Amino acid sequence: MTKRALISVSDKNGIVEFAKELNSFGWEIISTGGTKVILDQAGIPTIAIDDVTGFPEMMDGRVKTLHPKIHGGLLARRDLDSHLQAASDHEIDLIDLVVVNLYPFKETILRPDVTYDLAVENIDIGGPSMLRSAAKNHASVTVVVDPADYPIVLGEIAERGETSYSTRQRLAAKVFRHTAAYDALIADYFTKQVGEEKPEKLTLTYDLNQPMRYGENPQQNADFYQNALPTAYSIATAKQLNGKELSFNNIRDADAAIRIIRDFKDRPTVVALKHMNPCGIGQADTIENAWDYAYEADPVSIFGGIVVLNREVDAATAEKMHPIFLEIIIAPSYSAEALAILTNKKKNLRILELAFDAQDASEVEKEFTGVVGGLLVQNQDVVVENPADWPVVTERQPSEQEWAAMEFAWKSSKYVKSNGIIITNDKMTLGVGPGQTNRVASVRIAIEQAKDRLDGAVLASDAFFPFADNVEEIAAAGIKAIIQPGGSVRDQDSIDMANKYGLTMVFTGVRHFRH
Repeated sequence: MTKRALISVSDKNGIVEFAKELNSFGWEIISTGGTKVILDQAGIPTIAIDDVTGFPEMMDGRVKTLHPKIHGGLLARRDLDSHLQAASDHEIDLIDLVVVNLYPFKETILRPDVTYDLAVENIDIGGPSMLRSAAKNHASVTVVVDPADYPIVLGEIAERGETSYSTRQRLAAKVFRHTAAYDALIADYFTKQVGEEKPEKLTLTYDLNQPMRYGENPQQNADFYQNALPTAYSIATAKQLNGKELSFNNIRDADAAIRIIRDFKDRPTVVALKHMNPCGIGQADTIENAWDYAYEADPVSIFGGIVVLNREVDAATAEKMHPIFLEIIIAPSYSAEALAILTNKKKNLRILELAFDAQDASEVEKEFTGVVGGLLVQNQDVVVENPADWPVVTERQPSEQEWAAMEFAWKSSKYVKSNGIIITNDKMTLGVGPGQTNRVASVRIAIEQAKDRLDGAVLASDAFFPFADNVEEIAAAGIKAIIQPGGSVRDQDSIDMANKYGLTMVFTGVRHFRH
């Protein structure tokens, strides 16, 4: 019995060569639309879909393959006489191979000029239906959705006249992943169009970006997936110019670094990060001086760390960075001289170029946190804050320098793991107390790190002080200005303690926990 294939693809890569070889094996080919035109032009004989169904393509191509003579040929079980008899009675020829890929819905909605109507017209109906029918009947039907699988299919047909069951099963699984991802994109598009904030079903789809050697620890298997609709300002889409492949921990740390620096757009800024906590943040009028401040903030912890710079890396800055052991450098660009300096004898240094002009779009994305048995979803902590709205709650008012330092400290504190304390001046971080189980312990760690550099220093706390002992520790160290959210039932105790020691304290009204 002559074997039949149905070929209808939007991605034409390799399809002529595939069909030509299939035809040389004696297979008949059914085809539609643009695919048929290309195959005909290549001299490959094809059967029009109209000749199979007895109906013309209609409604601008919306209806062409949704027909019993197509789906009956795909779904008929070869091991059931009743199915084969029904196919015979209704003159349905069996279809043994389906090669289909879908209307470019993803590519369409990524177009800057996309309209709602254009998006809707690029929702494929017949394609997924054929793929699902063929995949369901993979006991007998081979289904191909990815041109990368053409050689495997042709190789097995050439060798044995048909594909193996294991290959058909694997290809069917791939099809269901493909159609699920396709539908997830459509569902997400429509959910956003209608403004649904809390859908009863969360449909997410990601593409494999990188298989990883291991996860946080060598005994943990891991992979890196990226959004199916790529985010320009993300580690997944950064261009790697040098160095080894990124590890699981590299990616987590680098992601934290590029989140931090989004809050420092106005001035040249450098962020040094270790274990997802900033160990040094510096800002200045030049990127070289910003590096100086970030390095000086903690020249010990920066060793083996990650550095992100929000301006082009020039040769002078690269010369200063080169002697330091760093895991990753991230910047919007590098001068040719800087890149030559950084890569000299540094084959393992990971250097990433990132689209900093796409930062604002990245802030819109939701954050997903896995928990056993579920997923937590939240907006990113990108609230816009206006320092003019922050009340001074103490008797002493801040100086101009203290205001500038507190604004800088408050931005920096947002990314310190809670309980988070950070001490800065108006140019650089001086001490970081991250992730302790009580706030006064974080205060003490930050003070210890910043000691001997406290002239003009201010302290920021990511959440309110539950007890006045925090303020007493701060005053004893010689720090004269505090910025914190407020909101504790004991706020007045902290205010009274600040007044007792002549400190100035500002409340922001916004908490920045980061677990």
